[in-house]
Amino acid sequence: MSTALFASTEGVTVREIYHNDLDEVVNELVLMSDSIQIAVRDATRALLDADLALTERVIGGDARIDAQHDQLEQRAFTILARQAPVAGELRTLVAVIQMVAALGRMGDLAAHVAKIARLRYPERAVPEPLRDNFRRMSRLAQDMIGNVGRVLAERNLEEARELAEQDEEMDSLRSDQFRVILGDDWQFGVEMAVDVALLGRYFERIADHAVAMGRRIIYIITGDLPEGENWPST
Repeated sequence: MSTALFASTEGVTVREIYHNDLDEVVNELVLMSDSIQIAVRDATRALLDADLALTERVIGGDARIDAQHDQLEQRAFTILARQAPVAGELRTLVAVIQMVAALGRMGDLAAHVAKIARLRYPERAVPEPLRDNFRRMSRLAQDMIGNVGRVLAERNLEEARELAEQDEEMDSLRSDQFRVILGDDWQFGVEMAVDVALLGRYFERIADHAVAMGRRIIYIITGDLPEGENWPST
């Protein structure tokens, strides 16, 4: 009888340790999303203003984001090894590991934006007709990253689902870019057209990763993955 009671108490303690450890990782994920949001903001400013100092700051900051990624990934794998989670707990931990990877890739994409700004310095890589388009793309990407952070912290299903709607606007902005660079009145050359296409792709992928994170958060909460063309898995 006493053995059964001890086993039960020990089981609760192990689960409490697991949940505390996992909560710490999720809190760090939220902080990492804040870092990504700042990186996207600064990379866009560097791009549109041809600000070399800011460009170098974003590129240098990517190493710190990579370090955050590596640390969080290691902590998540340590929890997996030590706590041997099952069922819903395992589902949550696997989703967290996937989200750590997604945030790392978003940080890399922000650095790619800054690298194009550095490559074209002192010129600006984005021509005047598309500057407002990229400002909106950046603002939308930042909003989506911020939404991911709040959804992680609050487990808000409705806000997670809104990410797919925001992604539709991002896709529309991307289509607008192609209409401009493929139009008969494009006068900025092939090199700038390639830059614009790459930059648009980077922002689009940031949004895709945010949506994929929202998808995984919904999975954590409900146990079901949302399906459909608006819910990319990566």
